[in-house]
Amino acid sequence: MEGKCTIIIKEVDEKTCTFFYKKQCYKNTDGKLFVEKKKRTLPLREIFKGIVMFAIVNIAGQQFKVQKDQELFVHRLSGNAGDKVEFSDVLMTSDNNNVKLGANAKVNAEILDHLKGDKVLIFKKKRRKGYEKLNGHRQYLTKIRINEIA
Repeated sequence: MEGKCTIIIKEVDEKTCTFFYKKQCYKNTDGKLFVEKKKRTLPLREIFKGIVMFAIVNIAGQQFKVQKDQELFVHRLSGNAGDKVEFSDVLMTSDNNNVKLGANAKVNAEILDHLKGDKVLIFKKKRRKGYEKLNGHRQYLTKIRINEIA
């Protein structure tokens, strides 16, 4: 069965959403196109059930949007691989449309590895003066995994 699905939202209340589910399918046997239409009403918590909790947290001077089990690279943190770290500078949390600004939440993470980033080259030149300067550096990074948003 191949085809496309179209959802048309008709009405949204405080707790429910009514929509039309329209699916176009091709049958393998005779190749004719048929359209399947359904009208459904679901609670909003069912519609937004798949939305994962996230937080915006300040880590080493940068803001990151993090979710549970996400791995990300941040500026070098003190600690060894395998150590647990806790970030208490959480700016915002969101869980199923419950947005809290400046919440008293904490983000727990685990240090996976310390490494260096890609080399960045800086080339400076002044025309007709014979001045050329090539500098470069590699940023020290830490790879962490977000274990919990509490």
